[in-house]
Amino acid sequence: MPAVGIRPASPPSHRSGRRGLVGVLVTALAAALLAVVPATQAQAAPVLLSQGKPVTASSQEHYGTPATAAVDGDDGTRWSSAASDPQWIRVDLGAPASLSRVELRWEAAYAKSYRIETSPNGTDWTTAHSTTTGAGGTETVNLSGTARYVRMLGTVRATPYGYSLWEFKVYGTTGDDPGPVTPGGDLGPNVHVFDPSTPGIQAKLDQVFREQESAQFGSGRHAFLFKPGTYDNLNAQIGFYTQIASLGLSPDDTTINGDITVDAGWFNGNATQNFWRGAENLAVKPVNGTNRWAVSQAASFRRMHVKGGLNLAPNGYGWASGGYIADSRIDGQVGNYSQQQWYTRDSSIGGWSNSVWNQVFSGVEGAPATSFPEPRYTTLGTTPISREKPFLYLDGGEYKVFAPAKRTDARGTTWASGTPRGESIPLSKFYVVKPGATAATINAALAQGLHLLFTPGVYHVDRTITVERANTIVLGLGLATIIPDNGVTAMKVADVDGVRLAGFLIDAGPVNSPTLLEIGPQGASTDHAANPTTVQDVYIRIGGAGAGKATTSMVVNSHDTIIDHTWVWRADHGEGVGWETNRADYGVRVNGDDVLATGLFVEHFNKYDVEWYGERGRTIFYQNEKAYDAPNQAAIQNGTTKGYAAYRVDDSVDTHEAWGLGSYCNYNVDPSIRQDHGFKTPVKPGVKFHSLLVVSLGGMGHYNHVINDTGASTVPAGTSTVPSTVVSFP
Repeated sequence: MPAVGIRPASPPSHRSGRRGLVGVLVTALAAALLAVVPATQAQAAPVLLSQGKPVTASSQEHYGTPATAAVDGDDGTRWSSAASDPQWIRVDLGAPASLSRVELRWEAAYAKSYRIETSPNGTDWTTAHSTTTGAGGTETVNLSGTARYVRMLGTVRATPYGYSLWEFKVYGTTGDDPGPVTPGGDLGPNVHVFDPSTPGIQAKLDQVFREQESAQFGSGRHAFLFKPGTYDNLNAQIGFYTQIASLGLSPDDTTINGDITVDAGWFNGNATQNFWRGAENLAVKPVNGTNRWAVSQAASFRRMHVKGGLNLAPNGYGWASGGYIADSRIDGQVGNYSQQQWYTRDSSIGGWSNSVWNQVFSGVEGAPATSFPEPRYTTLGTTPISREKPFLYLDGGEYKVFAPAKRTDARGTTWASGTPRGESIPLSKFYVVKPGATAATINAALAQGLHLLFTPGVYHVDRTITVERANTIVLGLGLATIIPDNGVTAMKVADVDGVRLAGFLIDAGPVNSPTLLEIGPQGASTDHAANPTTVQDVYIRIGGAGAGKATTSMVVNSHDTIIDHTWVWRADHGEGVGWETNRADYGVRVNGDDVLATGLFVEHFNKYDVEWYGERGRTIFYQNEKAYDAPNQAAIQNGTTKGYAAYRVDDSVDTHEAWGLGSYCNYNVDPSIRQDHGFKTPVKPGVKFHSLLVVSLGGMGHYNHVINDTGASTVPAGTSTVPSTVVSFP
């Protein structure tokens, strides 16, 4: 927020029902057996080595099917050869590697006979595998040995056409095997731990704030952690990439008699760029009775107890662009004032004042009743499913991570009645990741059975972080930031139960990544209803801190996943920004069934911001802006449709429901652009939308309708920023 699709390669599977009792018992038995198997010494897990690496081929069918398309990680692009035999494609891994397997994902034109060959120098070749019965589709060839170069040599085509590969993937390990990883340890130099007797707390808070107040795209990362106790006369001003939290098990274990403040003096009283920060697990008693928390996207307020009121606007009541509260108690009134949109979940408040465009509540005691479109309140009595974010705390003198339990039909906080339900995990079961750690070490720690705790810092990864073990926690402190190099996907999660991703930022690199975060592989089919994967305060950014590219930012393939507060943002300002400079076509794509999004912020993508293919999906609160920098109408033309919807449910979907959705346009390069609608959906009995709006910001572009062909155009409003609303659809 500034100052003012293509279908998946193969259709996602839809579940008609749940696993039977036998499957559940087998899973439980397997888990019980695994629990008593002693851990073996860690071996480096094979990783994808070929993606983004130099590649050559014997020929190319035409300009649209280059060899590079077979190692770009994009299932929608391919290499194809001339229609003759033999033909080959070769990848240079850059250094000798211990090979484990090759995956060939053929297009319809495949090889009946082919060889997989390896070489140390690109000249002398050894046959590692040979077949005359190639079957096409996806073929996996297991390998052994060490080589720098790997090629597929096709000798007999199965069709009259050339050889055609969607993907040519080489897996293995390089010589940087870190060996066994030591768990636990200290929290690093950017975590500042205080107790009530610590001298100079205010001075340290002030020093970091001076560094971070306006460092929107800087590299500084900090976490302030307060041990249980009472702290008097503090004003903790929270800048960019700064987290403040307590080390108590309950917010009331740690009280600050003072303020935890976010304001917008650095930006002349405009809070629409107060991103990337957070406050968690503290009690605060404001000096003047009201705490100021004037934030916009990617700024979570979790598990907080405000012993007074909460003001969400900057000093002077300038613009502010929305935020998120969860598992919190505010004894007094929440003053919304100039906040354009806000989502509050599973909390208790003393009251709420004002609505601008879109204020949404679920499971909130004291919330106003639904009155959309005026006042613009949308309220659900409970949240269907929720599981709070894991957090670090002290048990005596030992650091542990508390992982709260899942709740259904949740209302109010988890901690109001005492110790919440959940599991405590000692830090000795975590790899404490510090700046300088490599992806090889991170993956070795995961293979060793450890959880991950990223300390504040910026982490470049040259290979995908692969989370393959059920119930793994990946927790970041101080907005720890992961940047994928060489076009790799930053993180992939297997189709397993109960993974928890929380508290970190993924920042796209300059080489295009096909995806940045994947939850489950394509075609994931396991039922995770009893123990879903959660994605909480995980933010994704393309551009802004520098040129970045990614075709699709987040792909959710696993069923039952909970996305609980994310901001997926193609930058509209900062460095490396331009229609093609930070190209990113798609924001979030959901293929899994029964996925729930609570607090979904997705903005500025070149095409669709959100696409939903899974059945029984639900979204509670959605905020979107279309890409400001579209150069003209033709750039966003979608066949015969003007513009790509901000949120699209695929025509194949039979059941979907969403509450409190808003899309805004500010086509400041070409204000004549027209967007046919903000939202696109099939019209079916099981597909329902509630409380929708579109807004033209100052007449910079307009919407013709709100959803499909329903809802008034924003054109009559001219340059006035007046929403067009639809209470329910159909």
